[in-house]
Amino acid sequence: MLYGLVGAGCFILGSVIFFFMGIRYRKNIAEATIGSAEEQAEKILNDSKLDAERIKKDAVIQAKDEMMRRKDELETESKLRKKEIQDLENRINQRQDLVDKRAALIEEKENNITKRNEELNKKEKDLENAKQREIDALGKIAKMTVEEAKEQMMKNLKGDMTKEMAEYIRQEEEKAKEEVDKKAKELLIGTIQRYSTDHTSEATVTTVSLPNDDLKGRIIGREGRNIKTIETLTGIDLIIDDTPDVIVLSSFDPIRREVARIAIERLIADGRIHPGKIEEMIEKAKEEIENTIKEEGERALYETGVMNLHPDLVKMLGKLKYRTSYGQNVLNHSIEVSNLCGLLAEELGLDVNLAKRAGLLHDIGKAYNQDVEGTHVTLGVELLRKYKEKEEVISCVAAHHGDTEHTSLESVLVQIADTISASRPGARRETVSTYIKRLQKLEEICNSYDGVDKSYAIQAGREVRIIVKPEQVTDDSIVVLARDIANQIEKEMIYPGQIKVNVVRETRAIELAK
Repeated sequence: MLYGLVGAGCFILGSVIFFFMGIRYRKNIAEATIGSAEEQAEKILNDSKLDAERIKKDAVIQAKDEMMRRKDELETESKLRKKEIQDLENRINQRQDLVDKRAALIEEKENNITKRNEELNKKEKDLENAKQREIDALGKIAKMTVEEAKEQMMKNLKGDMTKEMAEYIRQEEEKAKEEVDKKAKELLIGTIQRYSTDHTSEATVTTVSLPNDDLKGRIIGREGRNIKTIETLTGIDLIIDDTPDVIVLSSFDPIRREVARIAIERLIADGRIHPGKIEEMIEKAKEEIENTIKEEGERALYETGVMNLHPDLVKMLGKLKYRTSYGQNVLNHSIEVSNLCGLLAEELGLDVNLAKRAGLLHDIGKAYNQDVEGTHVTLGVELLRKYKEKEEVISCVAAHHGDTEHTSLESVLVQIADTISASRPGARRETVSTYIKRLQKLEEICNSYDGVDKSYAIQAGREVRIIVKPEQVTDDSIVVLARDIANQIEKEMIYPGQIKVNVVRETRAIELAK
């Protein structure tokens, strides 16, 4: 019993001891846990502060970078704006200088005109005084009649006037050449240098090569039915002669010749030559020509940069590929004139698009067949009006040969470019008979004047050299003679470009030493 109580007391005592030891242990664990939590909290707080500092520094750095980038962009934009402003100021200054120069030139010309008027008035007064002195002098001569006195006075007056006119013309020509020719030559030479094109001559006949002469009989056909079919369907003359391995297609219509050439070459390649096949090949050739005409018209628009042209006008332009003028291909000529007009208009500050459009369309009237009545200028104007072309373009086309008055500077450029393209070396060819007749006419005009000893048309008729008799023509009168001959040539002859009239007066003294 006693042992039981002692055991129970020991158990209770041990339980109490273990209970307090457990409490103590849990307390220690709790304190350790609290201490660790505080350390972790402090560490997290410190890490948060470090992260905040780092984020702050990164934000500051990013802000600085953004500021530097914005600053660089603003500086770059500012430099561009300053450059644009500087360029604009330079252009304004250049234009202002040009305006000042033009104003100075106009003022100088006005002063020159005023001086010339004063000189002319003075000369008129001097002539009146001289005339009066002549009258007084002749009145004192009793032996001379009134008619003789008038004749003597007019003779003296004519000599004085001829001398003064020659001097005045010479001075005016020198001034004009110095002021106008220099600028005009620079402008034209610069334009021609910037644009050049090749030239292709065409004739009224086309030759087709044959693999052998046996094909000539097959092309003629039984009783000539093949050749009759070809000539009927194409409208050309097929010439088959003794020339080996060649046949000739003759027609003034180059489109018909081209259709016949394509059809015959395909018949030769196919080997089957009979009326049915001939008709089939000719129809295919016509379709190919139609496509070529459209492509050539579009090529002309592409090479010149002309836009928004009526489709029918594009086809009419393509037809010019098969038209020639004095051997010059009209489509290539039109493209050349258009580009020349554009370059000249750009140099002079005019409407480039209008000039190029008018230059391309100036010979559009030549696309009509030869059986249509009217000049190519009249037909071209009617065609452009039919397709609602602008009136500015129509007026340029109407005036490019001087048929009507020029209504704009662009129309003058079309005429100039047309002359340049037609008169440049190698652009056109003339038949020998026409060439000889033109040279003969030049010399006839020159030889018709009194005092002319000999005249020679040189440089393919672009210059005529006149030798005068020195005992009949004076140095002063050759100026008037050259002007009169040039005026008569302009009135009576038709020629491309210009003709230089060169009058030569030479006095020689020859003596023999024996």
